[in-house]
Amino acid sequence: MKAKINIRIFFLVFLIIFSLSMPAQAQKHYKIKTVVIDPGHGGKDPGALGRFSKEKDITLAIAKKVGYYIKRAFPDVKVIYTRTSDVFIPLYKRAEIANKNKADLFISIHVNSSPNKHVQGASTYVMGLHKDKENLQVAMLENKSILLENNYKQKYQNFDINSPQAYIIFSLYQNAYLNLSLKFAQLVQYQFRERAKRIDRGVHQAGFLVLWRTTMPSVLIEVGYISNPAEERYLNSKYGQDIIASAIYRAFKQYKYQVEK
Repeated sequence: MKAKINIRIFFLVFLIIFSLSMPAQAQKHYKIKTVVIDPGHGGKDPGALGRFSKEKDITLAIAKKVGYYIKRAFPDVKVIYTRTSDVFIPLYKRAEIANKNKADLFISIHVNSSPNKHVQGASTYVMGLHKDKENLQVAMLENKSILLENNYKQKYQNFDINSPQAYIIFSLYQNAYLNLSLKFAQLVQYQFRERAKRIDRGVHQAGFLVLWRTTMPSVLIEVGYISNPAEERYLNSKYGQDIIASAIYRAFKQYKYQVEK
């Protein structure tokens, strides 16, 4: 009788240890297979406007460079763009593309704007509750794209882009991948600051509709200010776009290494 009990205890302990080891083993073999790159705006939605350029053109150029760098270094990683030309893609469709393709990472690229022409620098956002008025204003500016969509109120559950209260409720749709999103966002800002020598405006949380329904780590990167004359020239130059794209690529490379190891 005692021997039978001991055998049962042994098998019970074995099953517990085996089940506990499963997630670790699964994580050990986890690979980033698909990344979706989202150039902000497009088509009838120009995004922020500078003195001589449009946000939609800058984001597309940088997005394509990021994808090129990733594919060149990691041929086994599938790179998908939400758009590859000057076309209008609704915000909900962008998340849909990422979800349908079971993406492991979603990178939305944007350009910021401010009434203050002296403001410059890059920042990265994840889905969450804004902590100050500036973050709320950035989200409101980017979310205005839904006004160009048909039946947008139905698609976004009557979301009012001009209501600060709506953003507080909206933030309750907390991203299940918040920690990983923050990890990637921090790596992006590190690369901007240390390697690209850009002004680091930090990592923030805010209610961006494009990140709302993504089911993977997701970030929205504001690569600079089109409202700043010097930065607008930089964002439109081949050199500037190469530097920004390579910084995002290096952040991806670091992130891939860290999560896979």
